[in-house]
Amino acid sequence: MRTNTRLFVILAVFFFAADGLYAWWSLVDSYHHALEMVGTFGIALTGVLSSLIAWYLWLIHRSQHGQELPEDRAEAHIDDGDAEQGHFSPWSWWPIVLAGAAALVVLGLAVGIWICFIGGAILIVSIVGWVYEYYRGYFAH
Repeated sequence: MRTNTRLFVILAVFFFAADGLYAWWSLVDSYHHALEMVGTFGIALTGVLSSLIAWYLWLIHRSQHGQELPEDRAEAHIDDGDAEQGHFSPWSWWPIVLAGAAALVVLGLAVGIWICFIGGAILIVSIVGWVYEYYRGYFAH
């Protein structure tokens, strides 16, 4: 985890340095001596994204109290990484309904805004259904 954090910190520093060089170059090379905005902000936002990923990985590493993952140790075996990774429900239909609702919202943006309202309503119902599926029915706690 520490190696991944360092990698994204190095990437962030690189992108911020490249952004400064790009901005300087666009000012010097331009006919009107104006800053090229799209590339400058695009490279800067790439640096910001790398910084956010590095910060997130640092927080996760800190919350694990500095323990290294089995993937990071050379002497680890395959069985060391077989712990539970999360809770997933393979029988749930709600993710499919949620994807369909999101597709309707995007379709509404492209075709007609009235479709967004239908997709938004289905989106809200599917999010609530997915969140509360373990509190109702056969699999209730």
